[in-house]
Amino acid sequence: MSGEADKLFDKKYTCPVCENNFTSKTVRSGKARMVRTDMDLRNVYDGIEPLKYDVILCPKCGYAALARFFPNVSSIQHKYISEKITPNFKPMVEEGDEYSFEYALFRYRIAFANAVVKMSKVSEGAYLSLKTAWLCRSYKESMSESDAGYQDKYAKIDAMEKDNIRKAYDYFVKAVQTEEFPMCGMDEATVDYIIAVLAMEFGDYFDASKLLSKLITSYSATNRLKDRARDVKEELSRRMKEAGVEA
Repeated sequence: MSGEADKLFDKKYTCPVCENNFTSKTVRSGKARMVRTDMDLRNVYDGIEPLKYDVILCPKCGYAALARFFPNVSSIQHKYISEKITPNFKPMVEEGDEYSFEYALFRYRIAFANAVVKMSKVSEGAYLSLKTAWLCRSYKESMSESDAGYQDKYAKIDAMEKDNIRKAYDYFVKAVQTEEFPMCGMDEATVDYIIAVLAMEFGDYFDASKLLSKLITSYSATNRLKDRARDVKEELSRRMKEAGVEA
């Protein structure tokens, strides 16, 4: 995907770990036009991939996180990042008018390393893994069979997407057992829906079916989410039939 530069601006940040002032590319308000939403709630936009700009990375100390989590660093997390991330991070100069998929995935990897080191909530790791999977899917969609090394690159990114979907599923399941809602800005019904879709992707049909049935009869879920759950339920039934699994 190209031609994103005119939809971006340099937003100013102050790193909560090293107090460095820097800028990070951000999508201009109203410049991203959504064209569809995937089954697992990934939004798809015309002419730009906002996911590439959702991780904020301090180019001096290496602290990185999704934008919604970036400002929030406790004193003990500050210590962990300073001791375990910064010594292994090479200060960098950001180049280019827009981020490539490879560079965006690099930023996500740094953010995940930070999440592990600072012992963030399980839900943060789940959300980060889910967004990484979405970014991988977008990357695959941008590829052309005529690109040099297409097959190897596609296989690599496809494997990365599947790995992050699995991590997102495992982390979300653990998060709902240990954390309170809202979770990463999402209510319980939305998280249950995402878990159901991810469970279906890995053949955990009975867990997916149970969550979808709960959603469809829920008093708190929105009608829109219930409609999505019904659509997924139909897809689940189709997959179970193809796999020879009884409902």
